[in-house]
Amino acid sequence: MAPPAVQADDRDTTVRLSKIRRLTGDHMVMSKAVSPHAFSVVEVDFANVDTTRGKVKGDFKASEGFSLTYLPFISRAIVDALGEFPHLNASVDGDELVVHGFVDLAIAVDLDYEGLLAPVIRDAETKRLKAIAREISDLANRARDRKLGPDEISGGTFTISNNGSAGSVLTMPIINQPQVAIISTDAIVRKPVVVRGSDGGEAIAIHPVGNLAMSWDHRAFDGAYAAGFLKKVKEFLETRDWGAEL
Repeated sequence: MAPPAVQADDRDTTVRLSKIRRLTGDHMVMSKAVSPHAFSVVEVDFANVDTTRGKVKGDFKASEGFSLTYLPFISRAIVDALGEFPHLNASVDGDELVVHGFVDLAIAVDLDYEGLLAPVIRDAETKRLKAIAREISDLANRARDRKLGPDEISGGTFTISNNGSAGSVLTMPIINQPQVAIISTDAIVRKPVVVRGSDGGEAIAIHPVGNLAMSWDHRAFDGAYAAGFLKKVKEFLETRDWGAEL
């Protein structure tokens, strides 16, 4: 069915869609038609990550030339969780699920509100936190400067959409075909949480908290598998000794 026609009058401004807008629209419409999208969300307490960032962020920026954000930590946790839940690092091919033996992690980059590119960190499962942080910074900068080659923005096996950098608190992303899942990293804000003390008692504390929201292809797995993956990502972020990687 064709969409209804829109009649512009002299009060309206007509803006021609750019090539990247048309290509993005076509790809997203195809994705919604191909994949039965489902949606799951987990809330993460980033206090553990902040402990490491607070200790090293000054020295890190001085030595690396860019700030250590939350995104490399989230990326690293996702890559490790994919190792335990491999059906998320996969593609549907007809009646088969192709489970990839490597993680090519695509991270969406906004091009000053003019479109998106998703440059790819190749073999991310072989890289630790600092190496991932360096590649995120390099790829994002070159994406904004339109200096990426075609092979650097194709072939990802799992995608992160970093909407939190723009301030959103809950985003339902559309799957980047032919992948079977995509995570939105939404804004991390300080809010009251219940914490357990060393004596076993509970108290209220102010911690940095954010949502990880995942759209996933219901052909590939079910809700319990998706929830198990998100729970594992949350566990890594909240309990890992991140300082050991830096």
